[in-house]
Amino acid sequence: MNQNLLLTLNPGSSTIKLGLFAEAHESPRRIGSGMIDLRQTPLMLHISEGGEQFDVALRSELQEDLHDLIRETVDVLVKHFASDHFIGAGHRVVHGGDRFAGPTLIDDDVLAGIASLSHLAPLHQPRAVRLIEAFRKIWPNLPQIASFDTAFHRSQSPIERRLPIPRDLYDEGLKRYGFHGLSYKFIAGALAREAPEIAKGRVVVAHLGSGASLCALDGGVSQSCSMGFSTLDGIPMATRSGALDPGVLLYLLQAKQMSVPDLEDFLYHRCGLIGLSGISADARVLSESTEPAAVEAMAYFAGAIAQEVAAKATSLGGLDGIVFTAGIGEHQPALRAAVCKSLAWVGVAIDDQANAANARRIHASDSRVSVFVLPTDEETVIASEASEILRDQASRSRGSA
Repeated sequence: MNQNLLLTLNPGSSTIKLGLFAEAHESPRRIGSGMIDLRQTPLMLHISEGGEQFDVALRSELQEDLHDLIRETVDVLVKHFASDHFIGAGHRVVHGGDRFAGPTLIDDDVLAGIASLSHLAPLHQPRAVRLIEAFRKIWPNLPQIASFDTAFHRSQSPIERRLPIPRDLYDEGLKRYGFHGLSYKFIAGALAREAPEIAKGRVVVAHLGSGASLCALDGGVSQSCSMGFSTLDGIPMATRSGALDPGVLLYLLQAKQMSVPDLEDFLYHRCGLIGLSGISADARVLSESTEPAAVEAMAYFAGAIAQEVAAKATSLGGLDGIVFTAGIGEHQPALRAAVCKSLAWVGVAIDDQANAANARRIHASDSRVSVFVLPTDEETVIASEASEILRDQASRSRGSA
């Protein structure tokens, strides 16, 4: 194949997702995908192409330095897709702080700015930095572009972004930023295509994966997000606590004499579904289990999601639609049913058959609120933003020639 290729990298808390896109005239066209589950040993690269799946065992091990893993992964992709003409790499970066309001070409200064925010997203930001560094070392002349999850939420009002703390701390940057913005940006566009009238209204999107959050959209524009200052906030997640009474933290620090590093590990790795159940962090395992602790964990999870939908509906002044997305949201009918049952009082009713089939529209004919299951695609947003930056850069170069 003789075509320009864009590679996208989406580091999650437990995976690295890759997208391979052919640079087209109007927008990048996906030609394949890859995913490395960092919990597997040995590591495997799962490749998707045209509906087919291929698994390739990787020799590299997960280390602090990702150079070997990235070089081997890209070599496998080049061999599989018979092309190596890369024109750029787009990266998902979770935290952009107040500095980064949109996609940005990465240079030394930008990379330092991204790294400086690592303490605010310790599960994601350091890995994004290491991926960028790996590409710089292996392909130093390859343009790299950062797409920020926080950028989508810059539309939120100053009041929404505030925390109930002294104003000077807000001025220092202690505020609500919101996350999963690339997913919400994609879903806003997907819903506009699927149900344009609903997309113009008041919609709550539930991004439910290992990391989970909800976003209130009005006309496709972010108004509020359950995640705030950090990726710990909001509903419980696979291993993260979600919102927690600050008194609990004081108790752990004082009565239990827990160190700050131990507290960080506790909140990011030992709470959420794994803490509630004591069995697994995987919603699939818990939903299939009859153990009382597993049943209770999933019931708690569903209740927390429903409460957050209601809270976001309040901030919007009403509710026209709900969208479930991401791994759990797209593939867990029982959880969706439990959430919607708790929201029957606001007029939510689902069609059981459509829900069981993971159909795109799962609301019943008499539901006052439309309910959708839409697959998200963060990599497509990353590729589109990277392509836009590269074209702008090429245009400026031609203009200065």
